[in-house]
Amino acid sequence: MTLNDLFHRHQVAVMRADSARSSEARVAHRGLAAGYAALIVDMQRGMGIVNPRPVLAK
Repeated sequence: MTLNDLFHRHQVAVMRADSARSSEARVAHRGLAAGYAALIVDMQRGMGIVNPRPVLAK
């Protein structure tokens, strides 16, 4: 999976959390977004970025 794939999946998870009709779905999608954010930071570090900025969800 590429960095762009992770950014895309993160953004989709954030949008789904924002439009979720239940608190359970909102929590689940925010959890996915947080997981993708962690993967993005890990990948950036692997690319040699010394202090990657974490992706923040609402």
